[in-house]
Amino acid sequence: MGSPERELCPPPSEEDELTLPRASINKMIKELVPSVRIAFESRELILNCCTEFIHLISSEANEVCNQSNKKTINAEHVLTALDRLGFSDYTEEAEAVLKDCKAVAAKRRRQSTRLENLGIPEEELLRQQQELFAKAREEQAKQEQQQWLLLQQQGLVGPEGVPQPYVPPPAAIKPEDEEDDDYS
Repeated sequence: MGSPERELCPPPSEEDELTLPRASINKMIKELVPSVRIAFESRELILNCCTEFIHLISSEANEVCNQSNKKTINAEHVLTALDRLGFSDYTEEAEAVLKDCKAVAAKRRRQSTRLENLGIPEEELLRQQQELFAKAREEQAKQEQQQWLLLQQQGLVGPEGVPQPYVPPPAAIKPEDEEDDDYS
């Protein structure tokens, strides 16, 4: 029989459900207790506990979501799940983190607005757009005029724009005095 630590945190197998990245957990441990060495088994146990905690909260939040007849778990569902599972001490901190996340997301949205990033007033952009449209119309008209002239040169269109009837090229007419070289 193995050590008690190995029984608490069995080695990962292919059948295991998703877990948190070990590197992230190790980084958090190192930041929280930088002067303490943590055994491998302890790190694995912490990883399993974190993963189980997330499964527990998300399952309860899903239940709250279903009871609310919603299809998407939102922050309120997670906060309610924390309360229901007896983790109401974490609610205030979770709300603070949620507020920070919303502020960061709003800042990103503002920064990603292309108009704001250009630093050009909207009126100027509209004027530039109108200029581009005018140039495009001018180019289109020039191309149509060139096509028209080409058709006139080829004789496919008359001067008034009336299409000319198709006249096949004349067939070679044999003189009557020539005999056919048909020796049959």
